Amino acid sequence: MFRFYVSARAPFLRGLGRGLLLCFLAFSGWAQEAGDAENVDKKDDAKKKGPKAYKDVITTEAKSDSGLFVVHLIGDKVYYEIPTDKLEKDMLLVSRIRGCPPNLSPYLNAGSKVNEQVVRWEHKNQRVLLRVVSFNNVAADSLPIYQSVQYNNYEPILQNFKVEAYNDDSSAVVIDATTLFTKDIAAIGGLDSDLRKEYKVSKLDEARSFIDTVRSYPINIEVLHTQTYIASEPPAEARTNTITMLMNQSMIELPDDPMMPRLHDPRVGWFTVSQIDYSSEALKSDEKEFVRRWRLEPKDPAAYARGELVEPVKPIVYYLDPATPLKWRPYFKRGIEDWQAAFEKAGFKNAILAKDPPSPEEDPDFSPEDARYSVVRYVASTTRNAVGPSVSDPRTGEILESDIIWYHNHLRSYRNRYLLETGAANPAARTLNTPEEEIGEMMRRVISHEVGHALGLPHNMKASSAYPVDSLRSGTFTQQYGIASTIMDYARYNYVAQPGDDGIRFIRQLGPYDLYAIEWGYRWYPDAKTPEAETPRLHAFVNARTEDPMYQFGSGYGDDPNAQTENVGDNTVRASDYGLKNLKQVAPQLIAWTTTQGEDYTDLAELYGELVSVWSRYIGHVVANVGGVRETLKTTDQTGVVYEPVARATQRESVRWLLDNAFATPDWLIETDIWQRIEPVGAVEEVRALQARHLSNLLDAGRMQRLIETEALSNDVVAYSLVNLLADVRRGLWSEAYAKEDADVYRRNLQRAYLERMNALLHQEQAGGGRRATRVNVSQSDIRPAVRAELQTLKKDLKRANSKRLSPMMQYHLEDSVYRIEQMLEPKG
Repeated sequence: MFRFYVSARAPFLRGLGRGLLLCFLAFSGWAQEAGDAENVDKKDDAKKKGPKAYKDVITTEAKSDSGLFVVHLIGDKVYYEIPTDKLEKDMLLVSRIRGCPPNLSPYLNAGSKVNEQVVRWEHKNQRVLLRVVSFNNVAADSLPIYQSVQYNNYEPILQNFKVEAYNDDSSAVVIDATTLFTKDIAAIGGLDSDLRKEYKVSKLDEARSFIDTVRSYPINIEVLHTQTYIASEPPAEARTNTITMLMNQSMIELPDDPMMPRLHDPRVGWFTVSQIDYSSEALKSDEKEFVRRWRLEPKDPAAYARGELVEPVKPIVYYLDPATPLKWRPYFKRGIEDWQAAFEKAGFKNAILAKDPPSPEEDPDFSPEDARYSVVRYVASTTRNAVGPSVSDPRTGEILESDIIWYHNHLRSYRNRYLLETGAANPAARTLNTPEEEIGEMMRRVISHEVGHALGLPHNMKASSAYPVDSLRSGTFTQQYGIASTIMDYARYNYVAQPGDDGIRFIRQLGPYDLYAIEWGYRWYPDAKTPEAETPRLHAFVNARTEDPMYQFGSGYGDDPNAQTENVGDNTVRASDYGLKNLKQVAPQLIAWTTTQGEDYTDLAELYGELVSVWSRYIGHVVANVGGVRETLKTTDQTGVVYEPVARATQRESVRWLLDNAFATPDWLIETDIWQRIEPVGAVEEVRALQARHLSNLLDAGRMQRLIETEALSNDVVAYSLVNLLADVRRGLWSEAYAKEDADVYRRNLQRAYLERMNALLHQEQAGGGRRATRVNVSQSDIRPAVRAELQTLKKDLKRANSKRLSPMMQYHLEDSVYRIEQMLEPKG
């Protein structure tokens, strides 16, 4: 190797020597390597130089917008100029879909929130880190354990940015934030892992992903950006192998003065945020739940203290989506402002307001995605639903913003159910062209329900059992109290009222529980400076009402037959009996009420299918009584128990009702005129599937275990036992055999379904289901001995029942049933 020594004091010689060296390297094949080394040197020099001058980064071509940060759009790049006093601040980053392909997912549409997380910008060694922050685990920073909490909850870095420049007085740091929106950052993307797998997404195509707009407002920054994914099986336009989505990222500064949180009382249903507080002096960490609620404080505290109604400093305001049809807007507004009566119970007037969307002249910056606005979104989608999500401060539960989503086709479901459940007693419901006023009233109440969620209230499925069944047949009662004690239950229509009942309210409305819950959650206590200080008053408020069924809460996720979806009234047997009476009058009228001259029978098929579903729901309400356990939430200063088994008489009555109404052949449902218009075949299989499903539910292993435990705890004095259930079901389902009579094809199918279910209980592992499924080890419980005994009894009885006086098919059926039982009891290996 040749070496050239050139003095740094002789520039000419140094240049000449370098030139000769490059010539030599070119001949020797080393020139490229030397050039690469030179480029590396230049890059290293650039790194050593650090940030550039502000004017060299934020050029005259920048389109700038001032607000929370100054944001600059230069070509296809976006720069954030982050004030140093905004570093280390808690900010909520909310990701929403602004535009998406059809059929992406039933509940993902324009306006859907896909992620929500707290972030902090952190300046570190010429870099700016974007960290995701959690408040699940906390401790007072004055305590030694605070350090352990920090290190055991180390915050992930979402993105790392180089400092491009500082502003002139170094009060802000400038970064190129482009890649946050153009790279595939899963935490803010529109497609989760399940959707990526479903549509076989390989990657984000950065060449077709870009930033559309960036806007900065006083407390938030809104970025609109396009994401394009390469997908081999996209939900629409399959030949493109593409999914393109328009995403909106809202970054909201959380309050410097956090709202004082309110501790949750499980007896009042609320959405909550949870924290594990390691500052507790108890012998374990203290788990706390804070209710999610808007910050309402009176403009005039003195007047509020005197008991006067006072306007809040900042009311809750909902804007209607510009896409909302004009004729429905009045009903949407009423649905929102219906909650004013509840807030008045908490001492506030005009606490919640509904407004039309501002025109471009009134507010040129208005956007439904802007985190400063809460909006009722109207979505062009075939989804039949509505949802009421909200965005809250995870530190305190303060609700900051909410976007309620109404899906266009939701009206169709309400129209259908209105016809089916109230048509017998309600002439206005007997048509597919429901009067606009009736449809508007339904929409109003759906919006009220979703606003209730956005105010912090979850479903209260126990509220529908608060009223006596016969009270639902009273016009005076239903007009005053509605059909359930809250609009937050799934009690949509009064299906109990019978033809001839006068002045009945058929559609739900706000009830006494709604006023009670809002007063508990939103009444302001200015003298209470900590959550613990206000708790005694809140506790006493609940204690005074909790024994009244109107004010009780139940989630509907347990085994309480009084906390079910879609039911009304305090007695499921009587309510379902009334409901079936009405359906039996509706079924023969379906053709007349649902068909239009010159059109096909699509509507008839849809309504008949939903009628079958309504019947099935009524059956399910009664099944829940068997092995049911009623729950009344209480605290230790209250008398009585929390869990109480359903009475023996009620359970036995329920089984008898099921044998008569669910498991007897439903001749009224098998309308030949309907079936021959909508299906070539299928009636027999439809009935079999429905009856088999309810039979399997009745003979569920968890239900059986609850009967076993009830019997054990009651010393066999008042319990409806497992032996009682199995004997009642056997005698009821095989009644034709015991009477030595023929059974029709529907009953024979049901009896075979019974044998299959018993076989499963005898031989198969039983999978638990549901959020609070009863735990049971079937092989080590009393279930299998009881099932085996029932099968042995049935085998003997069927052998005795078979006779040549029966039809050939019935004889074959009994012989086959005996054979099946023998295979179960002594399976051939």
